Amino acid sequence: MTDERPADEARRALRAALKRATPDPDAEQPPARPRPAGRPRPGDAARAALRAARAAQRTEQAAERDAEQAAQPTERDGTGPAFPTPAPSPGTDPVPQPRPSAGAPASPPKTRLSEATAARPKPPATGTTASPPPTPAGTTAATPRPAPAPSALPAPHSMATPHRDSDLRRTFPALAPTTSTPAFATTWWGNAWVRALEEGALDAKRLARGRGYAEQGHVDAITVTPGLVLAYVQGSRPRPYRVQVRLRTLDDADWERFLDTAAERPAHIAALLDKELPPALAEGGTPLLPGPGDLAPQCSCPDRGHPCKHAAALCYQTARLLDADPFVLLLLRGRGERALLDALSRRNAARAARAARERQPDALPAVRASEVLARRERPPLPDPLPVPAHPEQPPAYPAAPGGPDPLALDQLATDAAARAHALLATGHDPIAELTLWQDAVRLAAARPGSGLTAGSRTLYASLASAAGRTPAELARAVAAWRQGGPDGLAALEEAWDPPAGRFDRARPLLLAADLPAFRPTRNRLTHPGGHVQLRLGRDGLWYAYESEPGADDWWPRGTPDHDPVGALTGLGTPSGL
Repeated sequence: MTDERPADEARRALRAALKRATPDPDAEQPPARPRPAGRPRPGDAARAALRAARAAQRTEQAAERDAEQAAQPTERDGTGPAFPTPAPSPGTDPVPQPRPSAGAPASPPKTRLSEATAARPKPPATGTTASPPPTPAGTTAATPRPAPAPSALPAPHSMATPHRDSDLRRTFPALAPTTSTPAFATTWWGNAWVRALEEGALDAKRLARGRGYAEQGHVDAITVTPGLVLAYVQGSRPRPYRVQVRLRTLDDADWERFLDTAAERPAHIAALLDKELPPALAEGGTPLLPGPGDLAPQCSCPDRGHPCKHAAALCYQTARLLDADPFVLLLLRGRGERALLDALSRRNAARAARAARERQPDALPAVRASEVLARRERPPLPDPLPVPAHPEQPPAYPAAPGGPDPLALDQLATDAAARAHALLATGHDPIAELTLWQDAVRLAAARPGSGLTAGSRTLYASLASAAGRTPAELARAVAAWRQGGPDGLAALEEAWDPPAGRFDRARPLLLAADLPAFRPTRNRLTHPGGHVQLRLGRDGLWYAYESEPGADDWWPRGTPDHDPVGALTGLGTPSGL
């Protein structure tokens, strides 16, 4: 059965009372009987029924208001009264508000109202009078009903509708909670959005609570359309609040200036594709970022602060969306990403085509073949530049992790400059005729020091390994190279049979200098004590060597000389030998 409103019941009771109070003129009237004393008249019964129906109607309205407040809780930030949730804007999902319709099963409040109406006293039949039961002063005839449970009206949980997304509507899922940092946003344009919010706010405490809501993830899915950011924000009550933030969209003239600025430099378009927003593009002729007071928040909560903490939370989360994708800001200003990129592509192509039409092709120079093939005298070559006095110092090379040794690079560069200078001055490069071993010995000998530092040991080990020798052999060869160059190295490593003459005259010269008789062996003369040796090089010079007595460990010493006695003077006096 269907429910009837209290007003309909009151009208029906009033008609029945009037019908009983008014006799039918065509019906046979019974003889009048005297009315017993104290019995109420029919009109009084009708008025009492009408008052009872009106009281029941007021009771039902109060119960419905209690049910709405229980199903739609509000959060008070101040002392103002709570107000119901406003109707949703066009293009958004409405908040479900179920109401009973005609022909539908009765809801629990309506069922209790029918029971209360059935329990009321009914007027008597036609021709009789009855008085309603007495009602105490200040009370109503209807029985008060308990408020329905909050689950009677389901609360919305999310505004996420990704199936409705398009180029002009984007839905972003709820962002995860984040930790508190001094700067809520990470990009300069995200911080500019936060700065516009904070400079236009009237209460710093509401901003702090809103930022806490954003960091704790109280903002649900966010829907962005031109000029509007919309989301539910969970407060301290079970039912979330519907929050929206409006921003003025740009007109066609502003967008034309923006597209011209972006198309002027290809770097602007490349930055947008990389989800970056250049300052020259955002702050040029068409300012994209909002200023203080440009953000217009609106919330369904009763707080009239500007903004309330729920709107502030949505603004803070929007800054995180702008960090990830600056096209969200362009959508807020009125244009979608696909439409903007298409417009920039067309404008860039038109600009390139216009530049190609304006640029005239350069005429190619032409020369007749007869002139090219004609015999002519070539002009003399210019005089060569004078040879520099010395090779220049190479630049310093910085050290890099895992890279080559900068000192080794400096040595190689210095050596290359010296060889180039010698080749330019003489036209000959003697180093090019050296073998790999000789070149390795030359490079090691050019390094200052005696090979005892860490850098020198590393260089010696590398050069010796490249030449297939040991670092000890390289150190001995370096000493011979420093003694006499390539000829000194040959005297160290080569034993040969010299012709008669110079070698044979060396022994009498040593005896004349009060030196003992040296033992000859091929091109070498060895002291009888076994600690000094003279070697004759192919260049005719004598090279002195020293060793521990009784050990065949000869190291070059002194300066080579044509006189064998002179070669020994660097080792001490001849009498001391």
